[in-house]
Amino acid sequence: MLTRNIGINGVEKPSRSCDDKKCPYHGTVSVRGLILDAKVSQLRATRMAVVEREYTFYNKKYQRYERRRSRIHAHLPACLDIKEGDLVLIGETRPLAKSVSFVILGRRS
Repeated sequence: MLTRNIGINGVEKPSRSCDDKKCPYHGTVSVRGLILDAKVSQLRATRMAVVEREYTFYNKKYQRYERRRSRIHAHLPACLDIKEGDLVLIGETRPLAKSVSFVILGRRS
């Protein structure tokens, strides 16, 4: 099966192929909008992962930065070998499920 070019630099294409319709490489899902670095915190349902990203927020009242984190549900294509604790790149897509609007694009080093 052919692997599509998703148009994002710095991400290597998967070596395996899959028949997942929600895969950006082998399916029909296009990546648009946000592209974020995150850490896989949980592998929950079939082909779904919970990723956690940390960022800093400036608190005006105390004139300091504070660390915050958010959890995002992301679709995990079958052609990627991702485990808990991996740093990954995720991209925004159309809504794939009630709480899933991101897809994992690949592993970051």
